Amino acid sequence: MLIDFTKIPAREAYAWMSGTILPRPIAWVSTLSQDGRANLAPFSFFQGVTSNPPVLMFVPVNNRDGRKKDTLRNIEQVNEFVVNLVSFALAEAMNNSAATLPYGESEFEKFGIARAPSERVRPPRVAAAPVAFECALHSIVPIGEGALAANVVFGRILLAHVREDVVGADGRPDPGKLDLVGRLGGELYARTTERFSLSRP
Repeated sequence: MLIDFTKIPAREAYAWMSGTILPRPIAWVSTLSQDGRANLAPFSFFQGVTSNPPVLMFVPVNNRDGRKKDTLRNIEQVNEFVVNLVSFALAEAMNNSAATLPYGESEFEKFGIARAPSERVRPPRVAAAPVAFECALHSIVPIGEGALAANVVFGRILLAHVREDVVGADGRPDPGKLDLVGRLGGELYARTTERFSLSRP
């Protein structure tokens, strides 16, 4: 079977990409608007980029009408954000926060998600997140135009909040204790509780 990405519509391309690039970690991104209203939204096009300097990226895809996501609008106004990681215990709250709300209405309040103050940036973090990365905006790279086009957001990691109970005996995060969820295709998710190891050659 061959899928010619040069000949299929954007929505079909998205379905094939999101159904095959698996599993995808979830960036649960908290931001603030210029007038101080908090926003919280999940993004599964997310990854670390480099450790020198420490940078991560996530990708807010435009709405189906071509408008920018509220998260991106906020980052353009306040050049800071927090990437909260999503444990299985937080999966339902994360999914709820994907709902489309009027701009300025906070998912924290709407869905009863507890927040905590950050140390180096203005946006709050998810209090129960196993890990939360406080980031300063490095750059935004627009790709495409209109519906399902995107802006790749690169953030310089300034500080990480790591819950003590997810750290193993070696002082490093334990994947089982983190119990993170990853996005699969459609409405499916995976967990980091099942894993295997391979020795590097």
